Amino acid sequence: MYYIAGLNIQIPPQAVEGLAVFTTLRFFQYGISRTRAIAPIATTESGAIRTSPTTFIGRAVTPIHAFASFIPPVTYVLSVAGNMFTQPAWMQRMSLSNDYFQQETKVALRIAACASTFVLLRFVGRTFTHLGNQWHVIGRREKPRVVQTGPFAVVRHPLYTQMLIQQALFAVMFWSYAPLVGLGIVAGAFAIKMPIEEDLIMSDPAIAAEYRAYMQRVPARVIPFLW
Repeated sequence: MYYIAGLNIQIPPQAVEGLAVFTTLRFFQYGISRTRAIAPIATTESGAIRTSPTTFIGRAVTPIHAFASFIPPVTYVLSVAGNMFTQPAWMQRMSLSNDYFQQETKVALRIAACASTFVLLRFVGRTFTHLGNQWHVIGRREKPRVVQTGPFAVVRHPLYTQMLIQQALFAVMFWSYAPLVGLGIVAGAFAIKMPIEEDLIMSDPAIAAEYRAYMQRVPARVIPFLW
């Protein structure tokens, strides 16, 4: 019997795992659907990507952070759903410490992380809306434009901010250290990728001056006042 927000609520463990699985699937479904919708629009309106990284690390950094961010949640969904919505013993060995939280608090935190994911998806959608036809994995399109509205007025790479937040939420949702490992790899990959992206933008004389002014006005890449 779990006590959440002062209420006497009985929540089976499978229900919490089921909620985490559903939330993760919704996260993937939303991201894939938005990307599939925006990619052809970006190509049609802004042209193909005409300049891409030429170095090995420049080409490899995107797959690296993609795998690091996807492997923990995909593994969780397949393992838990295939085990009657119970974490296998090997997965439980990677659980976050239970020394500091009562079971009821742990359940409440996991549910809150699921709810926060749905809130975060609203911000992801808003970011895609403002990014519009300038969406790309990495590179510069034929008709580039400096996006400076919405979340881009706060940080220069808001989608990366949201990806890092989601990895932290996965750690709480799954109650596992695994997404935190992914978070560290993704953050390191972003630290390499963002300067490469911005160098490609600055190499385009059509928008270099505008982007330089944008960098001065919005100095934060992913975290205001910190990074």
